[in-house]
Amino acid sequence: MKNQNNPTKKRHPISWILSVYFAMGLPFITLSIVSVVMFKDMGVDNQQIAFWTSWLILPWSLKPIFSLIMETFGTKRQYVIIAEIVSAIAFGLIVFSLPLPNFFTIILALMGVVALSGSMHDIAGDGIYLDELDTKTQSKFSGWQGAFYNLAKVLANGGLVFLAGWLTNSMNLSITQSWQVVFVILGGLMLFVAIHHLRVLPTGKVSEKTGNFKEKLKELGEIIVSFFKKKYIWYYLVFIFLYRFAEGLAMKIAPLFLKESVELGGIGLNNEQYGLIYGTFGTVAFIVGSIAAGYYVAHFGLKRVLFSLALFFNIPFVVYLLFAIYQPSQLSLIAAGIVAEYFGYGFGFVGLILFMMQQIAPGKHQMAHYAFANSLMNLGVMIPGLISGYLSNYLGYKHFFTLVMVATIPALLITWFVPFTYDDSKKAKEAT
Repeated sequence: MKNQNNPTKKRHPISWILSVYFAMGLPFITLSIVSVVMFKDMGVDNQQIAFWTSWLILPWSLKPIFSLIMETFGTKRQYVIIAEIVSAIAFGLIVFSLPLPNFFTIILALMGVVALSGSMHDIAGDGIYLDELDTKTQSKFSGWQGAFYNLAKVLANGGLVFLAGWLTNSMNLSITQSWQVVFVILGGLMLFVAIHHLRVLPTGKVSEKTGNFKEKLKELGEIIVSFFKKKYIWYYLVFIFLYRFAEGLAMKIAPLFLKESVELGGIGLNNEQYGLIYGTFGTVAFIVGSIAAGYYVAHFGLKRVLFSLALFFNIPFVVYLLFAIYQPSQLSLIAAGIVAEYFGYGFGFVGLILFMMQQIAPGKHQMAHYAFANSLMNLGVMIPGLISGYLSNYLGYKHFFTLVMVATIPALLITWFVPFTYDDSKKAKEAT
């Protein structure tokens, strides 16, 4: 009789794709956005929140280095399951750390562990997806990837933040107890997914491990050198950095601003309102914007529409400036503004992703160069995020969001003049 728990047994891809990409999104969204809301509720200063939670993004910028180690030791399946278990344990430890006097330091350390395991999880999960599925099947399920990654965002930044607010306001739990419930759920979800993957997750192609670590390090160096020899590469890297610079400034401060009391210049949303409007409606608008942009670019070509995509991406940040000036109290108006901003965010973000795929990645090491560009893009968000808390504290919300709008000008200028290496109306050929 065959072993029903044999991981090599061929299963329908849908049995593991949905859970793998959901498990990719949950830690990243929790660390990058939900943690900001939680620390705000726990009374941590805005500057400290923005600075330290920005550092948590760093492991996702180190994927090329991590992948080098991962190719030398273990299988992709092992990395996915171990990472999920590690994240589950770390989330569980956060539950017990929340009531402690030095909770901020301890939780940041535990979140750092989640960030490291989450980054490795992403590498291994993508690797299994590419190994197990042919090109046609990859395309078939690509929409499911994004859908379940964003479902994690709706759940974490929407549903669980809403739950934290409901438990505090309606069930009379303390703020600490409410967030403990949230992290129990997060830990339970990651553990459940790990158990599920023990049954259904394929192994992926096992590396032959023909070279030692030193040889693989040399190979990585060659990939990096060839990356920086690409035509227009330094212009492209500045373009990537500036395209998202305003977002990097606003990303950590927007949730803090929306939750800040009206007396201190904020909007005064409670967690239930924030979770519903920003975490749920906003995320849905982002998804709709991303889908619409795909059709838009497919019809006109990236070169013709890149500047308009940059406008869609950057200009909607003016919503937060208008909110800071007028401090509206009507939830319908606040929701409309956030939905508009998130739609533009999703619509414009597609432009940068496609540019990296079509103009930076093509060549001998296409996948590696795309991953490298993606890692540098994350650094471009992290660096302005590190200083955003200081700037918002020093300037106040009105002047800070004015600065955000000023920061969009270089992004628009460099996009207007950005050169194209490849004709985007044809399939890019291997770089010379």
